Amino acid sequence: MTLAIILSAVAMTVIVGVRYLLVSGAFAWITVRKHPGLYLGLDPQVRREIIWSLASAALYGIPAGVVAWGWQHHGWTKVYSDIHAYPLWYLPVSIFLYLLLHDAWFYWTHRWMHRPKPFKLAHALHHASRPPTAWAAMAFHPIEALTGAVVIPLLVFFVPIHIAGLGIVLTIMTVMGVTNHMGWEIFPRFMWSGPLGGWLITASHHQRHHELYGCNYGLYFRHWDRLCHTDRGVGDFTKEHARAARRAITASS
Repeated sequence: MTLAIILSAVAMTVIVGVRYLLVSGAFAWITVRKHPGLYLGLDPQVRREIIWSLASAALYGIPAGVVAWGWQHHGWTKVYSDIHAYPLWYLPVSIFLYLLLHDAWFYWTHRWMHRPKPFKLAHALHHASRPPTAWAAMAFHPIEALTGAVVIPLLVFFVPIHIAGLGIVLTIMTVMGVTNHMGWEIFPRFMWSGPLGGWLITASHHQRHHELYGCNYGLYFRHWDRLCHTDRGVGDFTKEHARAARRAITASS
């Protein structure tokens, strides 16, 4: 049994690590073609981001692997595979509920990590990426990685969700984590500007967090930032793109 649990944890760690490399690598590739030179001169930073992200993959993978083993062999969780176990309308509701709960957890733990002592101890490592790149999505200190790693494995014990719905949640979590740090806005304007954009978080909103630090703490939605008066609107990428252009000129001279 112990060996099976270890193998499940190792397998999940590999899955998380490969998923990170594929998704971050894909969006980094898109960035190089969409905005040539944006990451120019950031090779040492990118290497550091990859190293810390792969370390975080283990901290995400181990609890996920243990829980996955318990689900498969002992039915520990409320994850279900029979689509008819719950009404079909519950599938999108459960996905939205997971995103809401994950967002709440992220907002408050993220805000806590911006207090002086936790920031200096752990969260400063993530903010050392200046500017963050597509590779920075999981570049966390182990303390921060643990706060992020436990939320979904805990939710599956309490909130029923179909295995496909869980896959959608994890996909959204991965894509938003990467695209929020790319240094440019990949999503159409209606998703970050206007009525809908007033409630959703994309790179434009998270960019302001990396500029000002003490604001825009959310992950998917802006309601906690609005309720707690920590929303400072969306940023823009003009300054960072201008810095990238200057780096390109310096490198070519």
